Amino acid sequence: MMTGKYKETDKMSDLICDDYRLLQVLTRFGLTFGFGDQTVSAACAAQQVDVPTFLAVVNFVTSGGRIDAMALAENISVEAMTRYLEHSHTYFTRFRVPAIRRKLIESIDCSARNQIAFLILKFYDEFALEVSRHMDYEDQYIHTYVRQLLGGKLPSSSEQTNIDSLEERHRENHIQIEKSLSELKSIIIKYYPNDSKVELLNEVLMDLYILEEDLEAHCLMEDEVYIEAVRRLEVECALKAADTNESDDLSVTGEGNSGNTDTLSEREREVIVCVVRGLSNKEIAEKLFISVNTVMTHRRNISRKLQIHSPAGLTIYAIVNGLINLDEVKL
Repeated sequence: MMTGKYKETDKMSDLICDDYRLLQVLTRFGLTFGFGDQTVSAACAAQQVDVPTFLAVVNFVTSGGRIDAMALAENISVEAMTRYLEHSHTYFTRFRVPAIRRKLIESIDCSARNQIAFLILKFYDEFALEVSRHMDYEDQYIHTYVRQLLGGKLPSSSEQTNIDSLEERHRENHIQIEKSLSELKSIIIKYYPNDSKVELLNEVLMDLYILEEDLEAHCLMEDEVYIEAVRRLEVECALKAADTNESDDLSVTGEGNSGNTDTLSEREREVIVCVVRGLSNKEIAEKLFISVNTVMTHRRNISRKLQIHSPAGLTIYAIVNGLINLDEVKL
């Protein structure tokens, strides 16, 4: 059952009347008005929108992210969520951010004599470019990778690609966007001289606060729900590959199991178990009383010996070779 306040039996119109932020969710799912008294389930079905994914987004946004993201990740359609995120990127880069810029130009003195106004506009343009680059990165790399997984294609060991390797830059970009927007608001409030159209500038600031809230919810949902769902998809794809393809890389043949396991040291087996349980390098080092550098060396040796470079691959290896039980795996 879906976690959160809203259920599929609620009237769609009631959701929108309860929280104006859901107007943005509607458009990004491609839902249009004219619901009448339709329930969420009926309205989504009529416009071919996945109900669990829609409710996951609705409940995450309205809760401010204070909800069981792991439970949401179990229920969503990764394909539907990917489409939603791509539509969100289009909204931010082609509509919302440019619209605020037009208001900003109208509300401040952009003549050459007002250097502060010029710098504020320049700062905003740099922020807009930062948002655009980040969302292009997500569409080009993360969403492309996810669509490969949805098509049943796991990356080869030589590619060394997985959602964890893509996520690090992803989270860093989110943090930088949040800092830039916060700084922009602060500069306008603290330093812009009182020669502007006050009402218009207040409108710009209100728009920036709403944009900040919207971006924060968007980024948090990607970090907490979407990435977790993709991790689960990786494991599912690896399990399917193990069932259908006797691959030396994943050590699923009988001969491969005993041979490859014997090449690992006891410490390397312990490191694999820790990785599969979801521990970071630092946590592994603390648990095994070794340095982080030693952990990294063990992981490089494991990858070289087994030709497995992703957590999903190590998960399959550990299960098949009896290093860990399925119920111990962090999916």
